Amino acid sequence: MSIGKILLVIVGILAVLAVIIGLSISGVYNRLITLQQGTDAAWAQVENVYQRRADLVPNLVNTVSGAANFEKSTLTEITEARASVGRVSAPSGGAPTDPAKFAEFEKAQAQLGGALSRLLVVSERYPNLTATAGFRDLQAQLEGTENRISVERGRFNEAVQAYNTALKSFPAVIFAGMFGHTARPYFTATAGSDKPPAVQFDFGAKTVPAKP
Repeated sequence: MSIGKILLVIVGILAVLAVIIGLSISGVYNRLITLQQGTDAAWAQVENVYQRRADLVPNLVNTVSGAANFEKSTLTEITEARASVGRVSAPSGGAPTDPAKFAEFEKAQAQLGGALSRLLVVSERYPNLTATAGFRDLQAQLEGTENRISVERGRFNEAVQAYNTALKSFPAVIFAGMFGHTARPYFTATAGSDKPPAVQFDFGAKTVPAKP
């Protein structure tokens, strides 16, 4: 076989290898993009249900504050927790990638959730309040929203797990950094979330509302 034919064969082999490598890289890129979009979509749902909870707070506070001698400290805690959530802005344009900012966002949301749980517990001491249709409706909406938050957080974690696993798989692990892909943080279980909220009543010298 002449040198020319040998070179032609080598060039052909190299061309085939280049095509195979190119297709492999393209496949990795497309898969990572698909999984990244999946995490972004799951994050958008998380934001939606968190916003739904935040939107319920003003109406809930207004309804509860109308009850005589209601726990002022509880209302203050909820108002401050909601304000804290507003100050900790979630990243725009997709799911968060900074673990520190993600943890700050999660902490603020957990504080609001805890404050709302304590409000519902405290409300049980006010039968005139819990008997009103307005309060019962808000309570049902809040409980439904909390369930949706749990569901959407779980779905987000599943999407992040699939994405992070793909980043560590071969050959994606070689090219992920080149494409600007990095691992994303998970939601974690809130410490003490398996226990009922602790409530301390601060009636002091105030009069406990009489039963009807």
